[in-house]
Amino acid sequence: MYYWDNAATTWPKPRPVREAMGEALKRYGANPGRGGHKLAYVTSEAVFRARETAANFFGLSTPDQVVFTLNCTMSMNMVIKGILFSGGRVVISDLEHNAVLRPLHALSPYRPIYDMAQVDMKDPGKTVENFKRAITPQTKLIICNHASNVWGVIQPIREIGALARERGIPFAVDAAQSAGLLPIDMEKDNIDFLCVAGHKGLYGPMGTGMLLTSGRYPLSTLIEGGTGSHSLDPNQPDTLPDRLESGTPNTSGICGLKAGMEWVSRRGVATVYRHEMNIIQYLYHSLVKIPGIRLYTPFPKEGRYAPVLSFTVDRSPSEKTAALLNESGVAVRAGLHCAPLAHQKIGTENTGTVRLAPSAFTGMDEAEKIVKIIRQTVQKSLQR
Repeated sequence: MYYWDNAATTWPKPRPVREAMGEALKRYGANPGRGGHKLAYVTSEAVFRARETAANFFGLSTPDQVVFTLNCTMSMNMVIKGILFSGGRVVISDLEHNAVLRPLHALSPYRPIYDMAQVDMKDPGKTVENFKRAITPQTKLIICNHASNVWGVIQPIREIGALARERGIPFAVDAAQSAGLLPIDMEKDNIDFLCVAGHKGLYGPMGTGMLLTSGRYPLSTLIEGGTGSHSLDPNQPDTLPDRLESGTPNTSGICGLKAGMEWVSRRGVATVYRHEMNIIQYLYHSLVKIPGIRLYTPFPKEGRYAPVLSFTVDRSPSEKTAALLNESGVAVRAGLHCAPLAHQKIGTENTGTVRLAPSAFTGMDEAEKIVKIIRQTVQKSLQR
């Protein structure tokens, strides 16, 4: 099988990740922070080392402000509901994922509580100006994804973050599609809340995510429960990470995520990005020449786009194209990719798109085979 659904979950996982998870199941069998014995201590140390790895990876000075979650969606829910518990409005981009849109809708199903800033696909400066214009006196939070999971366009988070910092507004970044592929430094990029998926560009297991917080803005809790600290107090602790982490954590998953971050660091974020972008640029050059295929973005230049490429085949639903590719052993994602705003922006909400996303393991020889398979698939599709 040719696996090209890496924007959803990277696969396969590096050997160090698999080994770290197996080792954790053998060595770290106790609840971290919840036992007065050696096994609990060494498990706590393993989890803390993972916090340190994440803090170093994303330019955060305090490891205790790394909160482990189930996924990026959970992290975003914690931010949105933790900031807006007493009301207010949010500025979002018109490329946001349902991980942002649905929590906002749940808070106010009958009257939108968000103002939308248009992303200019060609001019990042105009994008920043659009965010500036969308801010109102009621704005309590600014959110944007770092890179679109449909179109790959990279948003100017450092400049948007500076705008938020000037106005005293918390700034949250959805890094689901960028963590491990694009450089992120929370302090330099003016990020207050970084929401991260562990199972994508960081090559960790599914069911792992992180919320990294600058500590400037406290969050109301989404979940309360046992933390192993201040147990006589019925109130959730105020200190991080305990305030936002309750119950037994996914220790083996956290150890696998740590190994994934270390694996990416050894390869180099820039090296992985350049490798995947070379493949995406080759695909773009190749697919644009095939009659019947439609591409929706300009040529994906490095620094302006993340390594994903979406397309459609004339007169064919994206799901049908994906099914035909599956018959040829190619795994891709079709449909709306849980990002209806991104499709509405371009006009593909009725057809969806087929999305191609390579990984660090994808070779150029495989990309050449994929182009041939897609060419044959398009011919079949147009003949039916």
